[in-house]
Amino acid sequence: MTQAKKATHAKKKTSKPSRRRKAPTTKRAARPSSQSPPIARSKSTKSAEVLLLLGRKDGATLAELMAATGWQAHSVRGFLSGTVRKRLGLALHSKRSDAGRCYWVESEANAKRAS
Repeated sequence: MTQAKKATHAKKKTSKPSRRRKAPTTKRAARPSSQSPPIARSKSTKSAEVLLLLGRKDGATLAELMAATGWQAHSVRGFLSGTVRKRLGLALHSKRSDAGRCYWVESEANAKRAS
């Protein structure tokens, strides 16, 4: 390759512009104080709702847990086994009754019930 060709070839090797988006240069306007503050999200989750139901004196049936969460039966049972027993390490008990299987979490208030 001659010197002239090398020079033109070197000029063609320019770096490509970055495809990254540049940060906006303008700042967002502050929200006027006349608007109401954003609505706080509920701290109640489906998991918390299930744990509250399980902590009741009488516990909760599978149907009650399904109605409270909107989950299907296999999802509720999976939550009870995987989260309540294994992840949280709570003593989960169940008993068959006329209304169906009733689940409850062992607590000081329910200590007499398990015996």
